[in-house]
Amino acid sequence: MNRRPTLLAALTLTAAAALTLSACSGDSPESDSKDKVEATAGSQKSASTSASEEAAARRPAIELPSDVKLSFTPEASEDPVEKAILKDNAQLVRALSAAIVAQDPRLPALEFYTEGEGAVAAQKWVKAFVDVGWTVTGDTRYFDRQVTVGSKGTASLTYCADESKAFSKVIKTGEIKGTEVTKESYVAYGVQVEKNDEGVWELMKISSTRGADKCQP
Repeated sequence: MNRRPTLLAALTLTAAAALTLSACSGDSPESDSKDKVEATAGSQKSASTSASEEAAARRPAIELPSDVKLSFTPEASEDPVEKAILKDNAQLVRALSAAIVAQDPRLPALEFYTEGEGAVAAQKWVKAFVDVGWTVTGDTRYFDRQVTVGSKGTASLTYCADESKAFSKVIKTGEIKGTEVTKESYVAYGVQVEKNDEGVWELMKISSTRGADKCQP
């Protein structure tokens, strides 16, 4: 089965895994209480700050072709900080797909949501697709997204991905690389992000476990 590589291989900060880009079949292009008054005031302040940061950051528009569909559950949170983290994480995932479709490892939208070693690893992942002339197609569902907010502008996320309807495609021929659905079609992710000076939650680290029991249907 030649399903697309996982973000573990694509974005892990260990050099060996970043270069291996292993897929579920082993195939890859080269083979992620206060009282109510205080609570209300705090929430309003956070929401206002978030809105200001949103405007200051000037987040890029990300467009994907009609054959590439991504969905995220939950899409948002009642907590403004968690909401911002979930939103930027979803945009990062969209930017990764957009970079592959554009065959551009330095796509500005991808660089916008990554930093440091995470950015370098993301570029290597996209370049692997470029080198063999592959793109992505199909539907990927990201679900059970949970945020843990840390201190000093740090946070972590865990979530699952259903790649049972997502595949790699040879650009020149249109050949779809693999259609078989197995346990390995489901992936668990762990992500670390940091908030930059413009209020963007950038990817710093990511790990994944393909075939994770907790993500099985």
